[in-house]
Amino acid sequence: MLKYTEMLLDRASNQRKSPEWLATQKNNDSRWVLTHTDQNYFSQADSSALFLTLAAVQHLDLADAVFLGLDENNANTPYFALDLTHVDEALAGAFLLEGEFRDLRKMTVMLDNPSASLMALARGLAFWHRSHCFCGRCGTVNQSVSAGHARLCTNPDCQHQTFPRTDPAVIMVVRKLFADGIERCLLGRQVEWPEGVYSTLAGFVDPGETLETAVAREVMEESGISVTNVQYLASQPWPFPSSIMLGFIADASSNDIQVDKQEIDDARWFSRAEILAFGDWGDDGPGFKVPRVDSVSRYLIDHWVSLGD
Repeated sequence: MLKYTEMLLDRASNQRKSPEWLATQKNNDSRWVLTHTDQNYFSQADSSALFLTLAAVQHLDLADAVFLGLDENNANTPYFALDLTHVDEALAGAFLLEGEFRDLRKMTVMLDNPSASLMALARGLAFWHRSHCFCGRCGTVNQSVSAGHARLCTNPDCQHQTFPRTDPAVIMVVRKLFADGIERCLLGRQVEWPEGVYSTLAGFVDPGETLETAVAREVMEESGISVTNVQYLASQPWPFPSSIMLGFIADASSNDIQVDKQEIDDARWFSRAEILAFGDWGDDGPGFKVPRVDSVSRYLIDHWVSLGD
């Protein structure tokens, strides 16, 4: 199963609208998921995910904590997200000795999927709140409402309500059977990636286009390759910072790559045998490398490779 796709909490969408009900959930059984500048809180001892008790955070301002949901598998334990980005270090430091804030993507391989999914949700909502402090219509300060799942303009003449955004992005493995009888897939790389890393092509969906059209457009823009037979495979929440990745497989109807350097750094055709010889993201030394294991791009590549078995 893809990482970040197993968020098992009941989000209690109707109950969380009640301030009275929400107040009862901030109880001694509640668990608190901490974030700080797009990082999550992990144990220094064993790198496990740390979910704190109310007692550990009650000295902080919990008014704008985001209600994540109820763990139905554990006596309906309430979970909240608390962003400490703007909290004074001295105030927060009392309980931060046992853990530290780290990049979730670097730690997720050591987490079970429900924990990784929960931490990704907390991270995504924290980012959204920090980036939507002001009303997009009139510029007045927004306030958090609906247990952190909306923001409301405080201007009485506006009162525009904003909801967490998710930007749809298509990501695709493109395949083609060449004249030598070997099927190859098209991978590209961004200039800022570690040396040798190649991944599936991807891009955001433009207004007014279908997902299939977005796949064809992005592949053409980045590599000059035309595609047909676009088929959906899988999706993955990707709050890094605010996307959902929609995975596809497509057939190339051309094979002459023409890279747009304003889009990507390079693109190449690779056979299954070549990809099986790749190293992993983060490996030292030269050579080609596949994307991180938590990504849908890695899932798509592995899926295509498995079709040759």
